[in-house]
Amino acid sequence: MKTYLLLIVVLLFTACQSNNKGKTTEKAKTVERISVEGNKFVNENGQEIVFRGLNSSDPHKLYKSGNWQKSYFDEMRAWGANIVRFPVHPPRWNEMGKENYLELIDDGVKWAKANDMYVIIDWHIIGNLKEEKFMLDIYNTTMEETFEFWDIISKRYKDEPTVTLFELYNEPTVMHGELGEFKWEELKAIYEDLITKIRANGAKAIPLLAGFNWAYDLTPIATQPVNAENVAYVSHPYPQKRDKPWEEKWTVDWGFAAEKYPLVLSEIGFCLEHEPGAHIPVISDQSYGEAITKYSDKRGISYLVWVFDPEWSPMMFTDWEGYTPTTQGKFFKEVLQSY
Repeated sequence: MKTYLLLIVVLLFTACQSNNKGKTTEKAKTVERISVEGNKFVNENGQEIVFRGLNSSDPHKLYKSGNWQKSYFDEMRAWGANIVRFPVHPPRWNEMGKENYLELIDDGVKWAKANDMYVIIDWHIIGNLKEEKFMLDIYNTTMEETFEFWDIISKRYKDEPTVTLFELYNEPTVMHGELGEFKWEELKAIYEDLITKIRANGAKAIPLLAGFNWAYDLTPIATQPVNAENVAYVSHPYPQKRDKPWEEKWTVDWGFAAEKYPLVLSEIGFCLEHEPGAHIPVISDQSYGEAITKYSDKRGISYLVWVFDPEWSPMMFTDWEGYTPTTQGKFFKEVLQSY
């Protein structure tokens, strides 16, 4: 009987091997390490890379709704994205547990790589980190936790070129306001300390550095740039941050940085006034989309649209079944697919 069972197993194995002839299993794709050269991102061959992509919503949120899966990344790639940003909210990081959350990021990195997309990991806090005062509970963290997060992330992904950018601090608020005093020299020192820790761990990902006014204003770096090489700067120039015409004001507020450093608009987007989720500072129309993409393309500025989700706003699609584009979704999908 044992001999008979063994014979059946051998025959089944042989049949499976025969059926698989000519087929190939999916191999992990290899992406090139990105570095900084002057004011550009470049690949290993020295070719300039401009990132144009999408923000996911929090991986925890997507996991809880059953949508943190490869098909989500396939869809982002189909829309034309070459990069995706993961906004990690501290309470969600703690609620799920660090190891469990890291597994979500691991999966996201794997699915991005399978679609030839790069990844930004973003510590998604809004407020005054120095005084540990934040806009809402969803952004609450501490200085200690922030350093611990980047210590963990930089060690885990130090050898993964897909994770090409670390956005250290999503949106510092205003220098003087209800969340306390916060000077540029103090924010600059925090960035420099974080970069030192990250690089001591051997991580080669490029730090992304935002300014005040909810990551809009980069004017301080004209005279006091962060004291670190191979970094890039960030702005979130939503339409209501300035009145039309925008272009000249954008250049004064943040666009000038692109002459000297790589610049990433890690959040752009708009929402019509009557559409769900409309709120300051995102209310505008297609004229904003046209202006910000043309401005960026002319200067080699990278950008990512907020947000690839049907509930967080300004949303890019309305339903999970067909990924039906919203007004901004339709516009940016056409633009991203045109490159």
